[in-house]
This record gives sequence, structure tokens and C-alpha cells, in this order.
Amino acid sequence: MAIVYNPSNKFEIKSWDVEFRKAAKRTLMARVYQPQGPGPFPVLLDLHGGGWNNKDRTANSLMDESVARSGILVVAVDLTRAPEAPYPASVQDANYGARWLKHKSQEWNGDAATLGVLGSSSGGHEAELMAMRPNDARYNAIPLPAAPQLDATVNYVATRSPVSNPYARFLNAESRAWAEMIQYSKNYFNPWETIHEANPQEILERGEKVTLPPLLIMQGELDNNVRPAVQEKFASTYRAAGGECQYELFAGCEHLWIDDPGPMTERAHEMVKNFIAKQLRAKKLAA
Repeated sequence: MAIVYNPSNKFEIKSWDVEFRKAAKRTLMARVYQPQGPGPFPVLLDLHGGGWNNKDRTANSLMDESVARSGILVVAVDLTRAPEAPYPASVQDANYGARWLKHKSQEWNGDAATLGVLGSSSGGHEAELMAMRPNDARYNAIPLPAAPQLDATVNYVATRSPVSNPYARFLNAESRAWAEMIQYSKNYFNPWETIHEANPQEILERGEKVTLPPLLIMQGELDNNVRPAVQEKFASTYRAAGGECQYELFAGCEHLWIDDPGPMTERAHEMVKNFIAKQLRAKKLAA
């Protein structure tokens, strides 16, 4: 059945929390944002930011609510944090999340065939890795007994300020003597050489065989955390590798501009909706 999605639609939404999975240190939760209508609706998995070390499923609630109101089933999941377990634990959560959401989406009036992923900052890094390596044995290590046939492939990746080159971000933090962010990187990339193995920019430069779904990058012009020049290089490298990448610069915006209501935040919300609509049309998943 074709999915009808119009990004200008306005639905009432219902939201609630459910158990996502029991990790080693705690129970990870998911927040479901369900449009109230006949459906079935396209499905979006949201991966939160927090420098791999903090925040949870509520971090991107403004965006999640806005996208859900347009008629998309949005599910934001908690991710294991670096003090609990380093890389690749959070990417395993993301991979499991894609499979789990495909399995659960019909229950919540969504169509699993439409699944895309949204990632912010470090969540964008995890989204890129999951999407580029959907069948990597390191990432799909968490079994889903209820649906073992499902994989973590996604139709598209939408990001805000993704850490597309974590080593460049670390060097930037060093140049600013930003002790907290330096430690965040060391917590997550342990052993340290994984900062190169798990580096989307370097993965492409090494010519690894990867999957390249359509990618949206929304980048703040004044971001001194994830530098625009680094992001522009990744977008160019992604295209050169054969992927489609829409790169959008947000004038006058810093790293976390999307956390506060305003014209640029609204622009980002609308951009994500229109990007999703474009991908659904391109794949003939929408009427």
C-alpha cells in the first residue's frame, strides 16, 4: 500500500514512552510520537546527540513533535552513553533500533518499508555509521529474536550538525583547549584508534564498500564545535563516492540553534519534512 505523505499536513499527536531494550547498565527507553489518523504513516527513528556522553531520547523533542504532526510516526530512542560503554555500543543500539522499529511500526500505525533515520550531532555520527554499514557484524550484534530476518537498512538519513569526522572534531577541541569535549572523545573512542575506524569521512576516503542512502546535512554557519568546512568536505566526499547529499548552511546559527524556537529552527523542521517527502516520492513509497 502506498503511503500518502504531505509535509504540510497537521495532525494531533499522542506521545508515550516504552521500553526499548535492557542494556548492561540500565533500561533504555523509547519515546513514540504517533499521528492520530488513519495511516499507515511513514516511520522515522531519531538518534539523540550529547557528545556520545550525555542526553537522552527527549533531546530533540521540538523536531520530533513537529515532524510527527506532519504525519510521520517518529520514535526517539535512548542510546548507551560512553561512560557506560564505549564505541560501538551506541551504534549497536542504533542498528537494533532500526530493526526493532521496523518490527514495531505496524503496531503503531507505521509502514516499516518507509523507515528513515534522523540524527543530531553525535547522533548524526551514529546515524551515518549505521546507514553506511547496516550489516556490519559489529553493529548488528544485538539479536532481535522476534524478527531475526530484519536488517538495519534505511531509506534516507537526515542530520543536524553531524559529527561526520570525529577526529577533526577532536583536533578542534584540542585547539580550543576544550577539556570537556576532549574527554568526551576519549571516553567514547576507547581504544583510541577506533576514532579512525569509526570515522565516516575516513571510511569514504579509504574506499570501503558502504551503503550510501540520500543524506541531508543541516549545518550552522557559526558552529565552532563541528566546523562548516569539515562538513562541506564530507558532503563533497559523500557525493564523490556516489551518494546523494543535500548540504544546507544556516546563516548566523551555532551548534545547538535547533534547541530553541525561532525562524531558523522552523526552517530546519520544514527542511526535514520536505527532504523526507522527496525521498518517499523518489522511492515510490508515497502516492
